[in-house]
Amino acid sequence: MIPKPRTLALTIAAAAALALSLAACSPTAAPSASPTPEASAASDGSCAGVTVIVDTGDLEVEDDPSATTCVETDEAIGGSDAAAEAGLTTVGTTTYPDDVICRVNGVPSEETELPGADGAAYHETCADMPAATAYWSLWVKPADGEWDYAQTGLAGLELNPGDSVELLFTLNGEPAAPAPTS
Repeated sequence: MIPKPRTLALTIAAAAALALSLAACSPTAAPSASPTPEASAASDGSCAGVTVIVDTGDLEVEDDPSATTCVETDEAIGGSDAAAEAGLTTVGTTTYPDDVICRVNGVPSEETELPGADGAAYHETCADMPAATAYWSLWVKPADGEWDYAQTGLAGLELNPGDSVELLFTLNGEPAAPAPTS
């Protein structure tokens, strides 16, 4: 059966919107030779370098990787380098190895039950685009700016001292954005 043009157009538009929204995520690339920042936690909550945040949102897992880390640097640093310096390991998908983040420090694992679009549980295999009901989103916040959805994957981000980056697991549309920071 050939789909009706309107149905096909809506399907293509929905797929494109999902692809664009998830394209902001990518796996960690090999760190570059410079700069070589060190990860640390700022004792007063401020970070002179780049703040890297992982938030699993409403996903309940053992070995939760949620954390906030200050990556000390006085120069611009790539997003993948900042994530690596913060101790994060990211995994992409087979289809989109450099564009989509499927796992952060092993979360969600293949054993984690996730909600599918039809309400049935499924297990993420990282073969293709994660479901729109359970995925890692990528957010950036420039120094003295507001959180915004990343327009590139982690490997394409360039972060400056004072900037923040957040990997946020969105489950059934929640949380839709990072929590406001002061």
